[in-house]
Amino acid sequence: METIKGKYILIAGATGGIGSETARLLAASGAHLFLTGRNASKLAEVAASCKLDGNAFHACDLSKPGEIAGLKEKYFSAYPAIDTLINTAGIGVIKTTDQLSEEEFLTTLMTNLYAPYALLRAFLPAMKEQKKGLVIQVPGVLGKVPMAGAAAYSASKYGLVGMMQSIREELKRTEIRFTNLFLGGVDSTFWDHIDLRVQRDKMITAAEAAKTIWYLCQQPQSGVISELVLQPFNHQAI
Repeated sequence: METIKGKYILIAGATGGIGSETARLLAASGAHLFLTGRNASKLAEVAASCKLDGNAFHACDLSKPGEIAGLKEKYFSAYPAIDTLINTAGIGVIKTTDQLSEEEFLTTLMTNLYAPYALLRAFLPAMKEQKKGLVIQVPGVLGKVPMAGAAAYSASKYGLVGMMQSIREELKRTEIRFTNLFLGGVDSTFWDHIDLRVQRDKMITAAEAAKTIWYLCQQPQSGVISELVLQPFNHQAI
């Protein structure tokens, strides 16, 4: 298994429940972390909990074209390389098609599909130059099996899965590895603004989801975990 200690790791979505828990686990394992997220004050709190200085985090909205250029500049002014890119950023809209607005649909696509694309455009060249690296995306199980009311969310996540499969083919002669983590039913802020009756007490905790990402950062040098599905016992449908 590869070691985390000394690795240069970028976490997008570090202000969310899964992202912040992942950051703390990787910091404790000796990684050189760089964090980004939309909420500047929350990002500073997470960075402080990981004992990072001001050069190791940068607040930005990844769904807005142009903001990733500043993130890339800040990152490479702090670190000479990137070994692992972890993207836990995303939003969820669960509404039937007749209630889903065009703005909500486009915002979901920009956040869950365009932003991962823009991140890869910015940071894959450095991995290609060194001919190795690891990219971890979190499509969620709705990127495998859709449900009613998830037209926008599933469209963005299916798109993400397809995009990653295509990019994997482009780079299959390198040692750049791509892993999709399909999480189902995580008790996080994702559900705070969704009008849907769910049993959050039976969901996976954000801490356990973060442990899974921590594990995926230590994949064996001789292979790759292309995908991993983690879901609550009562969601075993895949």
